[in-house]
Amino acid sequence: MLVNARHVKNVSGRKSDVLDCQWLQQLMTYGLLSGAFRPAEQVCVLHSLWRQRGMLLRSQGRHVQHMQKALTQMNVQLANAIADVVGETGQKILRAIVAGERDGQVLAAMKNVRVKASIDEIAKSLQGTWRAEHLFALKQALDAFDFVGTQVAECDTQIEQQLQTLQVHDGEPAKGKRRGRARNAPTFDLRTQLFKMCSVDLTRIDGIDVTTALAVISETGADMSRFPSDKHFASWLGLCPGTKITGGKVMSGKTKRCANRAAQALRLAAAALRTSQSALGAYFRRMCSRMDKPKAVAAAAHKLARLIYTMLTKGEEYTDQGQAYYEERYRQRVLRQLSLRANKLGMQLVAAPQAT
Repeated sequence: MLVNARHVKNVSGRKSDVLDCQWLQQLMTYGLLSGAFRPAEQVCVLHSLWRQRGMLLRSQGRHVQHMQKALTQMNVQLANAIADVVGETGQKILRAIVAGERDGQVLAAMKNVRVKASIDEIAKSLQGTWRAEHLFALKQALDAFDFVGTQVAECDTQIEQQLQTLQVHDGEPAKGKRRGRARNAPTFDLRTQLFKMCSVDLTRIDGIDVTTALAVISETGADMSRFPSDKHFASWLGLCPGTKITGGKVMSGKTKRCANRAAQALRLAAAALRTSQSALGAYFRRMCSRMDKPKAVAAAAHKLARLIYTMLTKGEEYTDQGQAYYEERYRQRVLRQLSLRANKLGMQLVAAPQAT
């Protein structure tokens, strides 16, 4: 049985392996230890592959920093004209520089039509010293970037094969709002693979994209029977309020510190709801008006976790009612509370006449 180390750390007397074993045996005898959640073996394979892919992407990001450092050392300020050196335009220019091209006008002519900077601005930013040692560093960083890219592609192949072994449902998700594929998302149809595994389309929840859905499913699996309710699921994620109470007085409601990868993915998804015109976006902005940003993110992530739990347990699709629906429900709830307070004070709530 895998147990939480926080539950067994208090050992009286001097610490030793023998005392730890005796303390664990005593706790187990009294029934005070509960096993930690561990998904099925096939899901463990999936989350190992997904974590390996995340490690490779972080490594690839470091090589991008090495490219930028080599450009800066040559006084080539390409970042002032192009926002991303690993985009289509940036990659064409960098590979041409490594191949031996030095003419700024020729390099700037490779820009994509979506780049706002003009050819003259890009050519001006490409005036540098072109020192041999920095060009060598740029070439090696570019080769390392390409090598990690091939490893990420191999990871995508393994993840796709593992998802196919976990399929329990035939069919495809319903057509919904079309979203562009993120740069670091797998190249295969991940949305369909997740639908065949979960029997529901988690990306219908606003803020949840395919990578976030896979990050959560790879940690928990599609079977939520180990969690009796959505509250237990949120507690395992570390997104529920704290219960530090003594003498009937709440001392702290702070969420516990947790390194859960699924919770981290949900927090990132919640933070992306800032400009969303959905009901979830309206909820997140209302939370931001009431509390500081980290707490609002945790509250929105908690709601996302409960929606995912409900979809996986009930097998029902999520339908967003929109921002106007949420605002109207919130308004009716506030009016009902004000009416109750007015009745307790012996008063009556009267609507103001509408201006014509």
